[in-house]
Amino acid sequence: LTQSESNREPVAKEEEDSGEEEDGDSESTNEDSDCVNKCSEGVKKNCRSEKQSAAALCISVGSFSDPANLPGLAHFLEHMVFMGSEKYPAENGFDAFLKKHGGSDNASTDCERTIFKFDVQRKYLREALDRWAQFFIGPLMIPDAVDREVEAVDSEYQMAQPLDSNRKEMLFGGLAKAGHPMSKFFWGNAQTLKNEPREKNIDTYEHLREFWRRYYSAHYMTLAVQSKETLDNLEEWVREICIKIPNNGQPRADFSDLQDPFDTPDFNKLYRVVPVRKIHALTISWALPPQGKHYRVKPLHYISWLIGHEGAGSVLSLLRKKCWALALFGGNSESGFDQNTTYSIFSVSITLSDEGFHNFFQVIHIVFQYLKMLQSVEPQQRIYEEIQKIEANEFHYQEQMEPIEFVANICENMQLFPKEDFLRGDQLMFEYNSEVISAPLTLLTPATANILLLSPEHDGHCPLNEKWFGTQYSVEDIPEEYRDLWAGDFPLNPDLHLPAENRFIATDFTLKTSDCPDTDFPVKIIDNERGRLWFRKDNNLVLFDLFVNILAHNLAEPAYDADVAQLEYMLFPGDHGLFIRLKGFNHKLPLLLNLIVDHLANFSTAPNVFSMYIEQLKKTYYIILIKPDRLGRDVRLQILEHHRWSVMQKYEAIMADLGVTDLMDFVNRFKAELFVEGLIQGNFTSAESKEFLQYFIEKLQYKAPPAEPPVLFRVVELPQTHHLCKVQSLNKADANSEVTVYYQVMVMTALIKLKECEDTQLGEEVDRNWFEVVTQQYVFDRLNKEIEVLKNVTKDELVSFFMEHRHTSSRKLSIHVVGFGEKEKETHGDDQSSSSSESQDTGRKTSSYGDVSKLIFLPAAPVLAKASRITDIRAFTSSLNLHPYHKILQ
Repeated sequence: LTQSESNREPVAKEEEDSGEEEDGDSESTNEDSDCVNKCSEGVKKNCRSEKQSAAALCISVGSFSDPANLPGLAHFLEHMVFMGSEKYPAENGFDAFLKKHGGSDNASTDCERTIFKFDVQRKYLREALDRWAQFFIGPLMIPDAVDREVEAVDSEYQMAQPLDSNRKEMLFGGLAKAGHPMSKFFWGNAQTLKNEPREKNIDTYEHLREFWRRYYSAHYMTLAVQSKETLDNLEEWVREICIKIPNNGQPRADFSDLQDPFDTPDFNKLYRVVPVRKIHALTISWALPPQGKHYRVKPLHYISWLIGHEGAGSVLSLLRKKCWALALFGGNSESGFDQNTTYSIFSVSITLSDEGFHNFFQVIHIVFQYLKMLQSVEPQQRIYEEIQKIEANEFHYQEQMEPIEFVANICENMQLFPKEDFLRGDQLMFEYNSEVISAPLTLLTPATANILLLSPEHDGHCPLNEKWFGTQYSVEDIPEEYRDLWAGDFPLNPDLHLPAENRFIATDFTLKTSDCPDTDFPVKIIDNERGRLWFRKDNNLVLFDLFVNILAHNLAEPAYDADVAQLEYMLFPGDHGLFIRLKGFNHKLPLLLNLIVDHLANFSTAPNVFSMYIEQLKKTYYIILIKPDRLGRDVRLQILEHHRWSVMQKYEAIMADLGVTDLMDFVNRFKAELFVEGLIQGNFTSAESKEFLQYFIEKLQYKAPPAEPPVLFRVVELPQTHHLCKVQSLNKADANSEVTVYYQVMVMTALIKLKECEDTQLGEEVDRNWFEVVTQQYVFDRLNKEIEVLKNVTKDELVSFFMEHRHTSSRKLSIHVVGFGEKEKETHGDDQSSSSSESQDTGRKTSSYGDVSKLIFLPAAPVLAKASRITDIRAFTSSLNLHPYHKILQ
């Protein structure tokens, strides 16, 4: 039980957000120059004092315990227990209660644990706890709900199918020896939970009840609750709940005796896989003895820190210099599949360039050379203590989590660590132990590795299919040349070595004395003619994307030490400007900003790096377009926002013949005329903040633009009728469809109580303030004003507004992206085969999976026959009026 702090400054989460509204419904005008150098007097009382209460319960049972004849039963039970209880029989009563009182709930099933969680307004916590507890005391689980919830589970399975991470996990699990739970199908679907059981006369419902009686027992459960209530109150409420939950006293499921999931490592084999996304990726994995008991040392964290390092002497540094790789992840994800009581997975996953794919055996060899180097030098106490200091800094100065996430984390920790480490066992490195680190490190050898290679170039060359997700794959022998090399005493690589000391680790946490009167909201402390980092609109946003990607590539190695020292930075190519966002301990943050500005000022690129990112951006655009929700958004914004470059247009543009000279010409023009605007929030003085802007001016030597460009798009005025744009999904392997209905109304409404919830992390407040800056509206107290306005909105006014805008003359736009489910395939007709590896209109190769350079428009369903179809977006939008730029100032 934890008490929330009742008096503290609001703080909040970091989001990768440019600050621009999705549909451009807020526009900008010139900044208000009258507010320069003004600090508001006094401190306004923050009205956003409401804090959510939350609870989470973890049960030490998961999908490893599924019966062999009912795959997915644990996941299915997680759904079924929430379908009403004996005390509160309404099927969706709990969800309705939470929504009414500003709350939410969720649940998840892992391999050995299942977690349920919810949050709600504080004054409704006791009633929410009582309603929630009934799902574990006396759930109804009525037979009539079985088929409906099977469909819900099946829907989650369908949504999971197009994700390569899930496909790779299922394929890897399928390599396990017979009888090992790693090989089970955890998701469950209509086939395993309904169709096959009926054919085999298996009573799914009875097995469900038995699973609940056997495993949903109090002695398997841990509960965490957070609220502003007194501890006495919380203890009383929780005691009332816990005493009623059944306790069958049976021993919990134990899989620890199974250990190694593989009979014999198949070192001589290479597994090739066809991914959904158009990427080349290499994964080298080892199944190690379970490492959970070594949480005080965290040996895999030490090893992953080094294998995933991106500084000089690292694997990724060498691969980047060869233009063979774009990213590398090394370690254990700490999911139930990667870390459980039977084994711990250690993986090295590398995103390869085209060149890297063609040299993947040499990439594997570099990884093996690095691991051999680590084994030869043994664990280093200096490096361990450096990591230990960074993790301690992050733990002691971490921002508060959302209550619902915090309690979910704690209730799981209560299953894993002794009481004294419930709050810290998963984060801190407590003690250096060379022997504990060496034990798993010595097992990371070529002879025990599993090698998996993903590439779209494997399409059509993989004769095998994974049972559940249909992943195409093949198995082949490792060439004798590499098999002999890795079996012997191969030499080390002189370019691979341990990292140097990290100069970015913060050591000074002194709070600065303010040199400006305290205010609730940001104030403008400097203004001149060169003040906002807006990029002058160019006719090729692809060059801008290339520029930012290559700038990030150039920074990757020199800024890596900052990254691991908890100094975060993000470079984001917005539609109207370059966004640079930094976050972390203030002590060394200026050092990181200067590093970024230096690389911006001295930007250059080599032809091989340029070519690598051209290919990578093609893949990035492709991956966006094959996702139904992203394609739907792209089509909608292409219709609504004037002059927006759609992702499909970017994909077309990048297929053109671009060169390094084109990029450098663009960058030089970009840097010549700029306007920098920034927001500094945190432990800095106003004097220090001014130095940041001055560094931009001195290093970049830019001129002010002749005219200030707009910061958002103008939006078309839709006709007063219903329009439909129905297109075919660009991914034939995805059965999912997507529907968006857009009503064009300039209005902002929301739940008052959600807006009144105080921030849990500094980033939430920064996000709001940054939105005001980039949209040039500067209404920093907008949220408080919205709350006051919303309190005066009546139900009748809201209903009247809704009815007014839902009639036949509403400005309504429907976007349908139709997937390739069994029923949907019937509507596609001949269009299913119209895409090929060769684009019919250009004669060039676009994708081994199909043509994503054009939309295929589909006819409306009979129920929407009266809607006006859009089959030519440019022709439709060219005849429409544009809304003027606007912004809400008060």
